[in-house]
Amino acid sequence: MAELQFREAIREALNEEMRRDESIVIMGEEVAEYNGAYKVTQGMLDEFGSKRVIDTPISELGFAGIGVGAAMNGLRPIIEFMTFNFALVGIDQILNNAAKLRYMSGGQISIPMVFRGPNAGAGQLGATHSVSYESLYAHYPGLKVMYPSEPGDAKGMLKTAIRDNNPVIFLESEQMYGMKGYVPDEEDYIIPMGKAKIKREGTDVTLVAHGKAYHVAVQAAQQLAKDGIECEIIDPRTIKPFDMETVIESVKKTNRCVVVDESHPFGGIASEVGFQIQRDAFDYLDAPVLRVCLPDVPAPFAKNLYDLWFLDKKQVIDAVNTVTYRN
Repeated sequence: MAELQFREAIREALNEEMRRDESIVIMGEEVAEYNGAYKVTQGMLDEFGSKRVIDTPISELGFAGIGVGAAMNGLRPIIEFMTFNFALVGIDQILNNAAKLRYMSGGQISIPMVFRGPNAGAGQLGATHSVSYESLYAHYPGLKVMYPSEPGDAKGMLKTAIRDNNPVIFLESEQMYGMKGYVPDEEDYIIPMGKAKIKREGTDVTLVAHGKAYHVAVQAAQQLAKDGIECEIIDPRTIKPFDMETVIESVKKTNRCVVVDESHPFGGIASEVGFQIQRDAFDYLDAPVLRVCLPDVPAPFAKNLYDLWFLDKKQVIDAVNTVTYRN
């Protein structure tokens, strides 16, 4: 295994897939000459040339649409958004075209493409740069949504996304690009889509978390272990299709669940996961499913307010203490 930064793991996946398949192109703002806004595509212009690594104007609607058209005509585009907050400018192409054309054409048209880039809170960048969009995209039929939490997962999941014949939303936490982790060095490392992973075994409560929220859950579990509470942590990895089977089996063992989700509470991933648990594992629950989410307010800019707004391990510990009746 090699220890790589999150951005390096993503770059490895992109390079390996572009060497494997000449129909893959990457487009986005500053992906070529500038090596990517977050240096994910560093060196790729030199290797693959300007016909496959393409700088675009600042027009998300335009290059998202070009990507959809290219996918319809035999290419496998990877569209990089400088942030998924800006993808809202091109959301008509994502939701009305990429997500629906295969269905509306009766399967005659495939849209093998990936929309990828930074997502969710990025510190003091203001409310318009701090939204976690996985629940929005997961709402729409025709899209698959993936959200890795660690560098090793990022590489294996992105390779899977690129090979899929449907449009995939691939979300990367903006604050995790410099995070280091071990990445398997096997020749073709692939992580199946729609398969969660139990990343910490436990017996007392199930924690479900992804993205930065996963790392908050890990911190909480480490603290709780000192008090004799063993948390089982499940990283769903793929948001849609969501691996509820793994979650349900864990809840049947622990009889309790807390969902930690870097989204706002109403209509988020935590709401859906909580509903499905009570539907399919109600008789196994010894306490209500709780969720730890962001407040129902936009992200503040001031650091002291942002720190209060964002998730922390104390919130998770409090929720676990509630479902284990320690509060």
